Amino acid sequence: MVEVLNVSSLSKSFGAIKVADDLSFQLELGECLGVIGPNGAGKSTLLNLIVGLIRPDSGRIILDGSDITGLRPHLRARRGIGRAFQIPQPFPHLTVYENVLAAATFAGGMHEDAAAEAAIEVLQLTALFAKAELLAGGLPLIDRKRLEFAKALASQPRLILLDEIAAGLTEPEVARLTEVIGGVKAGYAMIWIEHIPHALRAVADRILVLDFGRKVLEGAPGEVMDSPAVRRIYMGFAADDVA
Repeated sequence: MVEVLNVSSLSKSFGAIKVADDLSFQLELGECLGVIGPNGAGKSTLLNLIVGLIRPDSGRIILDGSDITGLRPHLRARRGIGRAFQIPQPFPHLTVYENVLAAATFAGGMHEDAAAEAAIEVLQLTALFAKAELLAGGLPLIDRKRLEFAKALASQPRLILLDEIAAGLTEPEVARLTEVIGGVKAGYAMIWIEHIPHALRAVADRILVLDFGRKVLEGAPGEVMDSPAVRRIYMGFAADDVA
């Protein structure tokens, strides 16, 4: 397998508060790492460290064999990091196609025909092709979520960071979104922060549990989700709720 990301001994503190405490993990092409933990566990901080919005106190971040720890965020994005947020932020007065085309052009660095072809391919992959000419501002939430994911794909990433992208969706909508994400997973490395356990079970290859910036547990989704500690402390569910 091809290693895409290597996070080594990553630490960050704000005063006496540790938000990342000696974190280490690796991620290969075609692999999805789910990240769970209570509020304040350091999940979003981890993503911000990877994209460069926060600088670590120590440790290294290696992307495709190159040390990006000291790079600014826009340079990391150009190296192949895409991100989809919990709250979609499309250009509301542009069409779905124009939103994805903008991502392919400005984030993906493509031009004219290449950008247009990439945009169409991404719309097909994310089940948005039939809605390409609709204004993004009028889309229902599920389609805005898919558009958020489509924009990340159009940036030509090697690593995709998903920040609670399924939040706010109904159960059938979560299933539709996870089908889209799972359908393209083989071509990327992914880190997915999510509070919906069955979404991670459907897509993630491994689950990483964080608490106060520390890695508490890492392993196969079933093993981690069925852990009594995770059910009780991190997820707040009884055993039957995650069966």
